[in-house]
Amino acid sequence: KRLMGRKFSDAEVKKSQNMVSYTISAGKDNLAVVEVDGKKYTPQEISAKILQKAKADAEAYLGGSIDKAVITVPAYFNDAQRQATKQAGEIAGLKVERIINEPTAAALAYGLEKKKVETIAVYDLGGGTFDISVLELGDNVYEVKATNGNTHLGGDDFDQKIIDYLTDEFKKENGIDLKADKQALQRVKDAAEKAKIELSSSKETEINQPFITQSKDGQPLHLTMKLTRAKLEDLVDDLIQATMKPVKDCLKDAKKTPEDIDAVILVGGQTRMPKVQAVVKDYFGQEPNKSVNPDEVVAIGAAIQAGVLMGDVTDVLLLDVTPLTLGIETLGSVSTPLIERNTTIPSSKSQVFSTAADNQTSVEINVLQGERPMAADNKSLGRFILDGIPPAPRGIPQIEVTFDIDANGILNVTAKDKATNKEQKITIKGSTGLSDEEVKNMTAEAEKHAEEDKLKKEQVEARNQADTLIFTAEKTLKDAGDKVKKDDREAVEVKIKALKDILESGSKDELEAKTKDLSEAIQKVGAAMYEAKKEEPQPAGDKKEDKKEEKKADVQEGEVVEE
Repeated sequence: KRLMGRKFSDAEVKKSQNMVSYTISAGKDNLAVVEVDGKKYTPQEISAKILQKAKADAEAYLGGSIDKAVITVPAYFNDAQRQATKQAGEIAGLKVERIINEPTAAALAYGLEKKKVETIAVYDLGGGTFDISVLELGDNVYEVKATNGNTHLGGDDFDQKIIDYLTDEFKKENGIDLKADKQALQRVKDAAEKAKIELSSSKETEINQPFITQSKDGQPLHLTMKLTRAKLEDLVDDLIQATMKPVKDCLKDAKKTPEDIDAVILVGGQTRMPKVQAVVKDYFGQEPNKSVNPDEVVAIGAAIQAGVLMGDVTDVLLLDVTPLTLGIETLGSVSTPLIERNTTIPSSKSQVFSTAADNQTSVEINVLQGERPMAADNKSLGRFILDGIPPAPRGIPQIEVTFDIDANGILNVTAKDKATNKEQKITIKGSTGLSDEEVKNMTAEAEKHAEEDKLKKEQVEARNQADTLIFTAEKTLKDAGDKVKKDDREAVEVKIKALKDILESGSKDELEAKTKDLSEAIQKVGAAMYEAKKEEPQPAGDKKEDKKEEKKADVQEGEVVEE
């Protein structure tokens, strides 16, 4: 998610490289890609695999095919990230009907059927991103007043603080850097996340990773450490405080004070942390509203939006905003805004510009997104050229530039020479680095691999089932000893060997057939042992026990008997 629409050279990507156990490298157009088993995948392809799994699960549950989707994104996603998300949906075989901001989706779920007019803040701290939105809602009208955030701040950063602490302490004690060993680092990462979750409900937890590595002389080393909630809160305090600047900026843009907020909705798994809740409570002066599940509320909101688009949910009006200012580069490398941040979408804005030199016959339009006054400090979404302008003194030609942003927050730009009516129009797509043909190819590849992945999964499940049955059969024979007839034992042993022989190389059908054979043989042994046990004479009972049983037999329901 953090890599969607990002260049490999972006500072955020460089930061991510130090946090993950897989390789991030430069792909086409210097876009960030990940390497898995020697193959490079774009973030869109990885995201598409997740969407395919969600699609398959939903189809299995609903009993029908799904070809359309509403996808949520962090509110502070820029145009390139939104385009990349849309492409991920297309690669997964879905028509993306709408891209909706996560805090807005949460507000939809919270506010449905509420008649009272409220101003709410949605504080969304997820695994990789942070968003804050202020909305006014009532009578099923949802109006986003402002949004802000940080697309590189989330639970992963909290995990990283714990990882750094654990690896530093281990290095001090043993002189070995666990970060240099990708397998060990992944184990530390898993342990850090588990500890963080446990410390949301307990004051202390123990991290125990045996045989994490070995010393220089080959002795096994273990990672064993206690972590308290107080220590965790100290480690991540700067991250929690870092969420407050976007919160303050968002309220300022919405022209609201903390006292104007009627309810604060917490979204995202990281908001389960007591310290996060305490900081939010302290700033807004009220307990955050916990009536919604922070992990589910966004998906519920997306489902409501899908219902609106399909006509199943009526009378719901959603007025979302664009999170960042959109403009073009003008003379002196200045960024001139056309659509300001927090403008309600869809929106269209036109402005007339002119040439910077005499007899200039073409102009290059550099489309920018961001809040900085200089073009170089903002993100360039794309460039295009309008040519065929009649030669004239500088400042005379009139070039009308129109920005049109749709309900998904995706931008179309048109430049038109008013003298000739010559027009150049683009949808900002280049920033994702994928052409329509590449998206089409990736879609076909994903469909092909979906069947492969299904077969691989079935193969693994068949192998696991066979392996488990081999273990059970061997244990049964060992425990039974001489209680199993020689013929029955030999029959089971033959079938165990037959299954072992194909365990690694056998097809799914072969494994299932041999597993069935062994299962039937072991059931036969079990039945024979059961019959033999029934035929054994029962030992004489203890007289004292017999008396006790007689006494119990005489007891009537409702009586209390002292023994």
